[in-house]
Amino acid sequence: MNTLIIGATGGIGAATARVLAAQGDTLTLSGRNEATLTALAAELGAAHHAADVGYESHVRTLLEGMPPLDTLVYAAGAALPEPLKDADPGHVRAVWNANYFGALWVLKHGLGRLNAGGRVYLIGARPELVTARGFSQYAASKAALARAAEIARLEHRGVGITLVLPPAVDTALWAQVGRVPKGAVTPDVVARAIAAHRAADPTPELRVD
Repeated sequence: MNTLIIGATGGIGAATARVLAAQGDTLTLSGRNEATLTALAAELGAAHHAADVGYESHVRTLLEGMPPLDTLVYAAGAALPEPLKDADPGHVRAVWNANYFGALWVLKHGLGRLNAGGRVYLIGARPELVTARGFSQYAASKAALARAAEIARLEHRGVGITLVLPPAVDTALWAQVGRVPKGAVTPDVVARAIAAHRAADPTPELRVD
């Protein structure tokens, strides 16, 4: 299968790349950290293209150069928690670019490049886990992503668009908070759940336990 993973240099993205590579997928990896991206691509024998999903032009160029895809995984994300009274415009833009606008550009330019029956996986967030002090922009951007995914399903009925809802995951994102929550799962758990889900009929949500 031809698979594109965006946000491949993060914990969930890299884990998903390794799991799908082991299943024999032909991978293209994308992320902002070119050194990390190059190393992961070399490890997996994958193609790679650096891109900043905050720019529609980067996403358009990335996807216009892709062959028809069977699977598209959007794993980019940012948290940068802070109280509303301290909301920094740069932080707000970074969170929305990673969690919402990047996904929007990927859906805009990527859905038409999927083969019939193709799958899209968007990493979302469980509302009950992100309704917390400091997480206004993270929670809001992930809620916006969920609603955009609903509309995308209405507009592209031949494609499976799944919002992945994991528990807390032990990734570098939590360095922005200070500590990993107790009981957090490893990124491999999410990656294996995506791989297993892809082998079954598509569903709007994938709750990972």
